[in-house]
Amino acid sequence: MNEPNGKRNAHVFISDAEPGLPYSKGLMASRMMVTGLSPLRSYQVAERIQEMLEARGVASVTSEELNALATEVLEEVAGDRYAKNFVSWQQVERLDAPLVILIGGATGVGKSTIATQLAARLGIVRVVATDMIREVMRALFSKELMPTLYTSSFDAGTELREPGPRGDDRVIAGFREQADLVAVGLKALLDRAATEGLSVIVEGAHVVPGVLDVEPYRDRLVPVPAIVTVDDEELHRSHFAVESMDRRRQRHSTGFDNIRKVQKYIRSQALAHGVPVVRNYSLDQAIAAVIDLVVQRATEHLAAEGMGSPASSQVGIAQGAGRKGE
Repeated sequence: MNEPNGKRNAHVFISDAEPGLPYSKGLMASRMMVTGLSPLRSYQVAERIQEMLEARGVASVTSEELNALATEVLEEVAGDRYAKNFVSWQQVERLDAPLVILIGGATGVGKSTIATQLAARLGIVRVVATDMIREVMRALFSKELMPTLYTSSFDAGTELREPGPRGDDRVIAGFREQADLVAVGLKALLDRAATEGLSVIVEGAHVVPGVLDVEPYRDRLVPVPAIVTVDDEELHRSHFAVESMDRRRQRHSTGFDNIRKVQKYIRSQALAHGVPVVRNYSLDQAIAAVIDLVVQRATEHLAAEGMGSPASSQVGIAQGAGRKGE
């Protein structure tokens, strides 16, 4: 760091950033959120970093020095886990393949909220709901041809044209048929992400382990699948109480038993195929758990590509740069 000039500076500049950006608590807080910290704690860490910079009385720092200080403050204020995530994320930003985060789960478990928050924290500008893919497919295929596309995931069993094998649950059979159809569109989305190098978050009930196979894409992108569940039945039911559309709330209330049945099926598929299950009893903790998975998958990819161990490097990028999907 540069020598003090005798008095505290109003602004500390990042000397190797273009065009010499001043330190920003807002931008640093955004970077802190990729560790899994809540927005409030991220801002507190960023504020502490500013206090330490001002106490040192320096006019400028390099991005490497700033990252080292940020790691030190994180370890002191938040703990070793968050400090390691911050160091790891500096390497994640070097990925040569796009991140594709796949968040599955039954209706009402908080998938879309988690996806939106993740997009903001990770700087990924594309969020795709599988229900939108289903809507596109409706425009291409009539109800007579593919009736299960024309109802909710938990009601698809009412549109089965033929009963399944004896003993099959119609709710699950209908859901599985709908998921199989939507998987065609999901695979096209993954192909596009891999070809164009686009990072994206995909969320929806149709992200079902065993239906959507991400293995063929691992050489072209970094897939991060996760299934979100709400184990407590009353907590799950309460998620529908905040919905503003009465008809939708009534439909979910009527179909709640089917929704729980679909959740049980998706969870069993996740366990059978080794896909992590994230229990959403706290939004911040669920987001942090998914971020941990992103860092883990990305570091595994980097190791496989021979790009070194992220935990061993303190060198990162200039503040606010290298955001995914821009």
